[in-house]
Amino acid sequence: MFRYTLMRLGVFVGCLVVVWGLVYSGIAPRGLGDANYMWIVLLALVVSAPISFVVLRKERDRASMQVVAKVDRIKANLDANRSQEDGADDSAPAQGHAS
Repeated sequence: MFRYTLMRLGVFVGCLVVVWGLVYSGIAPRGLGDANYMWIVLLALVVSAPISFVVLRKERDRASMQVVAKVDRIKANLDANRSQEDGADDSAPAQGHAS
């Protein structure tokens, strides 16, 4: 998961550098007034998202399989704990029954 995050960040930084170069060379439009830096970041996000989606597909699938395996382990542990608690409740004598 950490590897995918670093790869995704790398794609974003690469796009940020390219967009910054395009904006300051005049090829891409500049933002309005003082919003130029925000424009560059937003444009880099928009460009990097589809690139990451296509280029990092295999790494994203690996990361999602790790997450699914971890969730399955946690669910199994919870079910095991729940069944132990149910067994302890069933074997305990009933107290406080008022007739």
